[in-house]
Amino acid sequence: MTFKATLDRIENNIAVLLVRPEETIRLNVPLSLLPEGSKEGAILRINITKDEQETKVTKEQVSSMLEKLKNKK
Repeated sequence: MTFKATLDRIENNIAVLLVRPEETIRLNVPLSLLPEGSKEGAILRINITKDEQETKVTKEQVSSMLEKLKNKK
């Protein structure tokens, strides 16, 4: 999923982004995650993807930890 957001303002190293076009949804993002030189008024393109492999690995790790905890009883 790709969408655009306006960099509305920066407060204490947190960028306040407004999702376009309505600009009614607000996202607070650490300024360090934005492209260098981003300033108020910039239009940013944001891409969010699901990492299927990482999700699978994490689920397996959690499942393994839970199983170990159950077996300790």
